[in-house]
Amino acid sequence: MHHSITNHLTKKGLRDYKLVISARETGDQKAYANLMEYYRNPLYFMLLKMTNNASDADDLTIEAFGKAFKKIHQYTPDYAFSTWLFKIASNNCIDFIRKKKKHTFSLNSDFEDNEDSYNLVNKIPSKALDPEEKIIKKQKIKMMHEVVERLKPHYRTLIELRYFKEYSYEEIATKLDLPLGTVKAQLFRAREFLYNIMKNDKEKI
Repeated sequence: MHHSITNHLTKKGLRDYKLVISARETGDQKAYANLMEYYRNPLYFMLLKMTNNASDADDLTIEAFGKAFKKIHQYTPDYAFSTWLFKIASNNCIDFIRKKKKHTFSLNSDFEDNEDSYNLVNKIPSKALDPEEKIIKKQKIKMMHEVVERLKPHYRTLIELRYFKEYSYEEIATKLDLPLGTVKAQLFRAREFLYNIMKNDKEKI
């Protein structure tokens, strides 16, 4: 690694860059998993703010990682990996919102007013995980696992396969021997249960 091209990165940025190198040069699955672990929650909550929809935010989070990992050879350390990842996620989300609005109503003023604020997303990553945020993140992950434990076994299996083991809808359908439509519908219900439980928990804190 050439220090001259990475000496502008923060400690966190350098950590991420080493993981990116490991992921793309040796296909290290643990490196990919670590990058997801570091940014899954900040990415999810950003996308939840943008979409105001838990299930859309879930899917867009996975999609963002998918797009980033597919293009990982294009990443250069001119800026932090987190900046690059959040840019991919925000652009993908804006496209998703536009497509969704086309299927319902034309773009409304709320969306247009908010578009500038979406561009501020690029400023979030550098501050995304200070020590306090790390503690909050760990608490959120712990809470997520605890919440999943409270779901019925069938829903718990679906959530674990989809979000902890990163199975596709098709892979879940094959593994559980269920029609694809059923898997999607049940995952939607499971996410709604999760969201409601977490929302109630958050209000109690």
